[in-house]
Amino acid sequence: LDAVGNTTKAATKGYAIGSAALACFLLFRAFMDEVYSITGIKFNTVDIAIPEVFVGGLLGASLVYLFSAFAMSAVGESAESVVTEVRRQFREIPGIMSGDTKPEYGICVDVVSQAALAKMIKPGLLAVGMPIFTGLFFRFVGQYTGDDLLGARALAGFMMFATVSGILMALFMNNAGGAWDNTKKLVETGKYGGKGSETHKASVTGDTVGDPSKDTVGPSIHVLIKLLATVTLVLCPLFVNQQ
Repeated sequence: LDAVGNTTKAATKGYAIGSAALACFLLFRAFMDEVYSITGIKFNTVDIAIPEVFVGGLLGASLVYLFSAFAMSAVGESAESVVTEVRRQFREIPGIMSGDTKPEYGICVDVVSQAALAKMIKPGLLAVGMPIFTGLFFRFVGQYTGDDLLGARALAGFMMFATVSGILMALFMNNAGGAWDNTKKLVETGKYGGKGSETHKASVTGDTVGDPSKDTVGPSIHVLIKLLATVTLVLCPLFVNQQ
């Protein structure tokens, strides 16, 4: 049932990233219309042959991978803190192994809850701050080059590349993570050497990477691309030189 659930979950996440992509497209179109309403200058195309727009696109694509790395690292560091706490309880409370004493479950819950909040500060600031920095930086560059829309153009490239990269990364993480998880379950049924084999050890490593991939990084990218589009649209007046 767990293996079937991983498969159906990957399918539903495919629909979720599809809806996120559609939402980002609509917000992107709204951003371009907002630029026109503010400046009175038509803004219907994004030319990535313009160096500043291309650089903005590279920053957007890079953001997705950096965000994913932060999220994956957060899971690993949080899990390590739980392992440290569990070892402490086994060491200091001898009755746990014999069943005479219950573990201190509340402390483990506190550790996980605090880590869940603290470890999301860095990727959260990255997701909100990167589009603002990109838009403002190229807006000021545009002041010197005489292009009033350069900030908006570069930010449009940023959004396009980030959205496309985010969709592909989310699909990869959602499906690959589920496949790695199910691989371990398949080996544990006796295939390819079964439990205790070298194949099983490798599949356990794959499962360890697959869980945060499908349950943390993949779903969080859905939120990331919509957040980028929303921040860009709401703060649109900051990124253009108004006459």
